[in-house]
Amino acid sequence: MIAVDSSTIIAFLQGNRGADVDALIAGLRAGDVVLPPVALTEILSDPHLPAEHRNLVLEWPVLDILDGYWIRAAESRATLLSLKLRARLPDTLIAQSCIDHRVSLIAQNGDFRHFAKHCGLKLA
Repeated sequence: MIAVDSSTIIAFLQGNRGADVDALIAGLRAGDVVLPPVALTEILSDPHLPAEHRNLVLEWPVLDILDGYWIRAAESRATLLSLKLRARLPDTLIAQSCIDHRVSLIAQNGDFRHFAKHCGLKLA
């Protein structure tokens, strides 16, 4: 399995190319793509999202929220904040979903590198 951040999904839906979009396409072909719940929420929150894109994204499996998730997410975020690093709440929740399920994350957002360095996130 490989998880995908909303930044990469948006790029994919807009027809953009890049290493992250190529990795998403490869994951889709292999049937390995999963969504962190917050990434799904971010995508579906777009009031201008075309119905065909909405339906496509809704076909992808979503990672479950495991017991203790909220506590672990708070601890990961506190770790980064204590180091004076950026740790936006949506990124924290996405990273924690991936850490909990031991899946790599495809993302354009460079802020995830802090979660990889200090919290155990695997980046694809």
